[in-house]
Amino acid sequence: MPSSPFAINNIRLFIAFRIFFNARFYYPVFTILFLDYGLTIEQFALLNSVWAFTIVCAEVPSGALADLFGRKHLIVSTSLLMMAEISLLAFVPLGNGQIIFWAFLFNRILSGLAEAMASGADEALAYDSLVAQGDPADWPKVLSLLMRLQSVASIFCMTVGALIYDPSLLNHLLGWLGFSQTVDQQITMRFPIYLTLILAVLAIMSALRMSEQKTENQAIHVVNTLAALKMTWNAGKWITQTPFALAIILFGMCYDHILRMIVTMTSQYFRLIDLPEASFGLIGSAFALLGLFVPKIAERMAFRNSPTTNMLWLSAITLVALFGISGFFPYWGLLPMGLVFIAMMFVSFFTSHYLNRITASYQRATVLSFKGMAFNLAYGLIGFSFALLLASQRGIVIAEHGDLSLSAIEDLTFQNAIGWFPWYTIVILTVTIIYCLYRLKGLHAHKTKESHARKY
Repeated sequence: MPSSPFAINNIRLFIAFRIFFNARFYYPVFTILFLDYGLTIEQFALLNSVWAFTIVCAEVPSGALADLFGRKHLIVSTSLLMMAEISLLAFVPLGNGQIIFWAFLFNRILSGLAEAMASGADEALAYDSLVAQGDPADWPKVLSLLMRLQSVASIFCMTVGALIYDPSLLNHLLGWLGFSQTVDQQITMRFPIYLTLILAVLAIMSALRMSEQKTENQAIHVVNTLAALKMTWNAGKWITQTPFALAIILFGMCYDHILRMIVTMTSQYFRLIDLPEASFGLIGSAFALLGLFVPKIAERMAFRNSPTTNMLWLSAITLVALFGISGFFPYWGLLPMGLVFIAMMFVSFFTSHYLNRITASYQRATVLSFKGMAFNLAYGLIGFSFALLLASQRGIVIAEHGDLSLSAIEDLTFQNAIGWFPWYTIVILTVTIIYCLYRLKGLHAHKTKESHARKY
């Protein structure tokens, strides 16, 4: 048995694949990128709805196919989809709005498929390799290192991506280097895409180098649609009949969709707490630095605390963050936003750790895909609900403050809507706690510390 989980080839390749697949140079300019290509805000919202819907539809079937076809096949397919989606943006001709819209539409569909196919297969393959060649109790160490390395990659990509997107900065650099050529926005806006295309190639190389031993389940079954549906049905039934697994997914879903909704609106929030727009990229990199030590804290919490204790800690951090954000305190409002990012890291760590620990190998990818589907479905629903809430609050603000400017009305509407988040969280967590306590009655897995967890 290897002395370290990182001596296992598939573990190293899993970490490399996750980094190359998730580190995108265009993330710090994501919204601006769509607009600079010539799309409207309405088209941007529509395209991201298509992305979320694609993930929800493909999440579970892709996990079942991973368990039947083999995890490596889906991981390779995922990396090829990444290459295809980035290539569309890298090489689509400019000037024709209809062509650009269709290119972005297919980009969102391919991106959603890639996200769905990767969410369970790579993790299941890595965990199975750890079970076969090492000690599954080392999985928290793998997650901890992965999250820290992803934070380093995120800092690098966010910093470089924002810098190379700015034509004025690049023209100053070219002049300083002695070049007479200049670049404009239509040229520089593709630079983060080109760099991400290189990451797609590295992701393909990492996926191809992974190895997978055929399981008895894969050798016996004839791979077809009915078999995939049966695998999906059995995994879903197992989740509903395993209270601890259901509780992990439900609590993770509660935290994830709320925290992710807040994160998608960070730029608007930063502007309303009097931060200059030029600082947004630096702030994002600073938050990414949290990933260097937060996963280590989560690892210690996983070993020292019971799942229930960690859930209570996560609830407290989330509520403090949401109440702090709803205050829109100038400058100091960065602190509760930092807690939001910390809570998201805890959610990712704990749900992966506890769910992998109790799930059998033959259906692990399918179960993890159910988790991804639940998270994205909740995220899509809260996005739609938040849009309705904004429309309702805008009417109230106009009725009470009709003399305000349009921008002031929009800002006040946003602030009022954000104020609903803490109370919504309290309600949704209370309902989840009551239901899970009922389902977990008489069981002890959620109360057991990691040192005694193997007997469950």
